[in-house]
Amino acid sequence: MTMTPPPDSPVPALAAVHIRPCRAADLGPLERHMPSPGRTRRHAARFDRQEQGLSTFLTAWADDVPVGTAQVLWQGCAAPEVQARFPGCPELNGLGIWPPELRSRGIGTALIRAAEERVRAAGHPLIGLGVDDDNGRAAALYLRIGYRETGCRYLDRYAYLDDDGVRHEAVDPARFLVKELAGCAPGPM
Repeated sequence: MTMTPPPDSPVPALAAVHIRPCRAADLGPLERHMPSPGRTRRHAARFDRQEQGLSTFLTAWADDVPVGTAQVLWQGCAAPEVQARFPGCPELNGLGIWPPELRSRGIGTALIRAAEERVRAAGHPLIGLGVDDDNGRAAALYLRIGYRETGCRYLDRYAYLDDDGVRHEAVDPARFLVKELAGCAPGPM
C-alpha cells in the first residue's frame, strides 16, 4: 500500500508500507526509530510474548524504517471485567505510529486490518480492543472502521520504569470495543 499526503502537506510521501510479525533482528531498529519510553524495553517485551505464543507483535515498515507497531494478545484483555464478558476474545493492543507526523496516513488502519486478518485466520469470530477515555481520536477511528461499543468499562492498569529506573503504576479508565469478523459467527455481547 502506498500512502500519499495532500499536496500542501509538510510531511513527505511514504514508500509502500509493509506489515509483518516482528523478528529478533527488528528490535534494534525499533528502539532507534520508535524508542521505548523510559526503561520499559517495550519492544523486547512484546517480542518475548510473541516467542512464547501469547501474542503476535506486528510491525509496519516504510523501506527499512519501522513506522508502527501493534500486537494481538491471543488470551484477550487482562481486565477481569472484560475476560468475564468476552472470554477467548483476542485483543488488539499497543497500536502506535511514530513519528507523530505519520499519524492519520493509513498506517494504523493497515495494522488493524492485518491484526483482524490474523485473528480471522485463527478462527476467532470476534476481536476487541480497549480505548482510554481520553483518547477520542483513536475511538473515532475504531468506530469508523466497524468496532462497536459494548458498554464494558474497566480500568486499564499498567506499570512502567521511567528514565531513572523508578517504577510507576498507571490506571486509565477505558472501554472495550469489539468487531465481528466477516465469515465468522458473531460473539457474545
